[in-house]
Amino acid sequence: MIFNCRGKILDLSSPVIMGILNITPDSFYKSSRLNSEEHILLQAEQMLSEGALILDIGGVSSRPNAGFVSEEEELKRVIPVIRLIRNNFPDAFISVDTFRSEVAEQAILEGVHLINDISASDIDEGLSDVIAKAEIPYVLMHMKGVPATMQQNPDYQNVLLDVMDFFIKKIAFLNNKGIHDIILDVGFGFGKSVEHNYQLLRNMHIYNSLDLPLMIGISRKSMIWKVLNSKPEDALNGTTALHMIALQQGARILRVHDVKEAVEVVKLWKRVGEF
Repeated sequence: MIFNCRGKILDLSSPVIMGILNITPDSFYKSSRLNSEEHILLQAEQMLSEGALILDIGGVSSRPNAGFVSEEEELKRVIPVIRLIRNNFPDAFISVDTFRSEVAEQAILEGVHLINDISASDIDEGLSDVIAKAEIPYVLMHMKGVPATMQQNPDYQNVLLDVMDFFIKKIAFLNNKGIHDIILDVGFGFGKSVEHNYQLLRNMHIYNSLDLPLMIGISRKSMIWKVLNSKPEDALNGTTALHMIALQQGARILRVHDVKEAVEVVKLWKRVGEF
C-alpha cells in the first residue's frame, strides 16, 4: 500500500481522496467542467484545502456514447494544466487520466506522479511500455468495449469472475514488463449495467485477494441517479452513501467530484472502527 511516486511517498494504508479535474467541454456532470485557468486554480485549491491528496486531470470525456478527441487536442488540454498545478501546488500528487502513450509520456515529462488508464493499455499497447520506463504507479481499470459503445447491452457470464480473470491476466502482463505499482479499478459504469455495478459494489472485497489497493469511481454516476430517478446534479447524497459501502469493501482511493463530503465519509468510517 506504499507507492514511490517520483520520490513522493503515496501511502494508501488509509483511504485517500482523488479530486477530479475535468478539462473537457462534455463531461457527464456539467458542474465539473473547467474552462479557464482561473476556474481550474480555484477548483484545485478548494479540493486540496478540503483534503484531496491527488488531483486527477482528464482531457478526454469517457462518459457513455462519448467519442475520442484527437491526441493533439488532448495534449493541448492536459499539458498546460499539469504545469499550472505543478507551479501553484507543488506538494500535490498529480494523476493524468489518459489511455494514450504519447499523452502519458509528455505528462510524465511534466512531472505527474501516476497514470490513470481506463483502457488497461488495450487501446494503445505502447502505454504499458511508457509506464514501465517511467516506474510510476499505474491505475488499471476494467472496461468492456469503448465509451462510444460500452453501454450497448453489456453482457457477462459472471461479472465478478470476468473482472477477476481480467485483473489476473493484466497484472501478470504488467508484472512481466516490470510494472508492480498497480492500483485496481473495477470500472463502475464502463460496460456495465446498473445491476452489474451493484454486484461489483457489494462484492468488491473479493478483489482484495489480489493484494493491490482498490480505487472506486462512482461519483454522481448513473448507477446512483437512475435508481433514485434523479440526475447527476442531485446525486451527491447517493454518492456519499455508496462511498461508505465502498470503504467497508476495502476501497483505498475515492475518486470524486465533491472532496469535502468524501473526506467526511472517510472520517466517519474510521470512527466506526472499520479501519
